Amino acid sequence: MTRTAEATPAMVAPAVGTLALLLALNLLNYIDRYILPGAQPLIQREFHATDHQMGALTTALFVTYMVMAPLTGWLGDRFSRKPLIISGAVLWSLATLATAWVQSYWTLYVRHALVGVGEATFGIFAPAVLADFYPERDRNRVLSLFYLAIPVGAALGYVAGGQLGSLWGWRTPFFLCAIPGLVVAALYGWLGREPERGANDHLMPTMDRATVAGILRNPAFLTATFGLAMLTFAMGGISAWVPTFLHRVAGMSVARAGTVVGAMTVVDGIAGTLVGGWLAQIWLRTNDRALYLLSFWSVALTLPCGIMVFFGPEKWVVPSLFAAEFFLFLNTGPLNAAIVNSVSAPVRATAVSINLFCIHFFGDTFSPQIIGAVSDHSSLRLGLGVTLISLVVSCVILWSGARFAPRLAAERV
Repeated sequence: MTRTAEATPAMVAPAVGTLALLLALNLLNYIDRYILPGAQPLIQREFHATDHQMGALTTALFVTYMVMAPLTGWLGDRFSRKPLIISGAVLWSLATLATAWVQSYWTLYVRHALVGVGEATFGIFAPAVLADFYPERDRNRVLSLFYLAIPVGAALGYVAGGQLGSLWGWRTPFFLCAIPGLVVAALYGWLGREPERGANDHLMPTMDRATVAGILRNPAFLTATFGLAMLTFAMGGISAWVPTFLHRVAGMSVARAGTVVGAMTVVDGIAGTLVGGWLAQIWLRTNDRALYLLSFWSVALTLPCGIMVFFGPEKWVVPSLFAAEFFLFLNTGPLNAAIVNSVSAPVRATAVSINLFCIHFFGDTFSPQIIGAVSDHSSLRLGLGVTLISLVVSCVILWSGARFAPRLAAERV
């Protein structure tokens, strides 16, 4: 029997309200995450830390994130996701408040690690919850809106870390996230809704889509996941070091570097995410492979811009970085929608947790530290140049994976 791919009017209000609250949590999450690179030179100066040590802070966050992800994914497929989201948001907010007691590099390291525990909840459950509100063809559009939190949050984090950190100390901007996080968690407890699992799934729940064992041999899921992992290696490394790169190479002050990167990220992020989601939505009307192919072109167009940023003349650094960020953000909604669409509701939270484990383990958990280590032994230009290799690998995987995209034209249960 063929099912309609439209949400009923009764579902629209709770779906929109839940999307708004989850978007707010994700926004605060990314503000907190990008305060560190925005204020990095200030922190580094206070604790006399090496580049390798500063990169290790991001590693600490994502190690705990990865360790918790399989457990939270398992819980999300078996229990109500709402109390799990609230608990994670509260834990993350309290860990952020604990920045007040950070007086050494190693206490900051532990603080960053604890934040990863909280993040391994709503980051996993939100895409699964939203997928249950919307059918396959609409998930690209909805997730493009949800992931606007990445560029906007990153931009605010960069600016807060650089500007507020320079004025009132680098600990101050972290407090901007903690209290709002507790408020949004309370609002989600009051207004958020738990949709019926699989209520808007229309693709058949085959073995490779509906079982944990099947996920591990599902080529649509695996190629989207590892294509994103290689992309995340580059994005995580670049985002952690680009304000410091502008400070050292372009001679900008810490405050100006954070502001430039923040402004660039919010403009590029909003424009790139919306344009990418729009193009993919149009392309999906005629090509089921559109989510993968648009992601491929997003990464392919980033490569020449990245070369100009890291190895081109100084006058081309900022405009090339602006172009590179725009192209990178084109794939945000499409690639995450491809991952969600590749599996069915019974294992969706587990699949998202496996995806997050892979993209961080093979991606940004170690890339900032690797870049820092290369920088300590040569230069930051060469360290950041390592990310170009991962972008090439991402292109190859995404192009190869397009042929495994599920046929949305045959939406049947």
